[in-house]
Amino acid sequence: MITRRTRAVLLAASLVALTGCGAGTAKDDPAAATAPTGSSATPAPRTSVQAAPLRIPGLGPRTRAGIPKDSGQAVVVTGEGRDASVSRAVLYERTARGWRPGTVWPAHNALKGWTDHHMGGDLRSPIGVFGLTDAGGLLPDPGTRLPYDQGRGFTSPGTGFEGEPLDGSFDYVVAINYNRRSGTTPLDWTRPLGADRGGGIWFHVDHGGPTHGCVSLSEAHMKDLLRALDPARHPVVVMGDAASLDH
Repeated sequence: MITRRTRAVLLAASLVALTGCGAGTAKDDPAAATAPTGSSATPAPRTSVQAAPLRIPGLGPRTRAGIPKDSGQAVVVTGEGRDASVSRAVLYERTARGWRPGTVWPAHNALKGWTDHHMGGDLRSPIGVFGLTDAGGLLPDPGTRLPYDQGRGFTSPGTGFEGEPLDGSFDYVVAINYNRRSGTTPLDWTRPLGADRGGGIWFHVDHGGPTHGCVSLSEAHMKDLLRALDPARHPVVVMGDAASLDH
């Protein structure tokens, strides 16, 4: 059986034989002289995969050092300014290639902005890295893997700083482990640093205005957060104004 390779070899041999018998060469044949000597195929374009950043953007060395090595999830809340009540939140997932960012979520923080020494009633959100271990709300568990405490204790009456109703603000909450005992309901009022240092700092449903110290997200994004957080990955929140987080 003559294969394609065999035919190619025989053809090459016959061309050599003809050349040896005085047949025309490329120099004598104009058509042969203009024939291409290499492949005319267009090289395949180079492709690249955008890698996740090895470090979370916007975090300086001091802030990064506060993220536990075993933490695989970090919700980064970045305030627009030290005294601003508007911020944005991004859930980062640690992968083998780096930290993969999720969607940017608009957020509110405390009325007067941020502080690195929170005191009860100062109307500023605490700056730092805090664990996220416990959740709850007035409404049933939307599908979180965190311990979830449902009850009427999460009722939120009254109005906010801009006159907006607070009803529904605590339909879903995730406790931020600032001055609290982890592993308990968000309604637990144990204050390891003392009552004067404040507490009850949560992620909760946004009511359209500044908070007393919490971080608020839309109801849809609160559900997304609750469903995404995995206690096996030791999630944390990294929160503060942009300038402070860059240290």
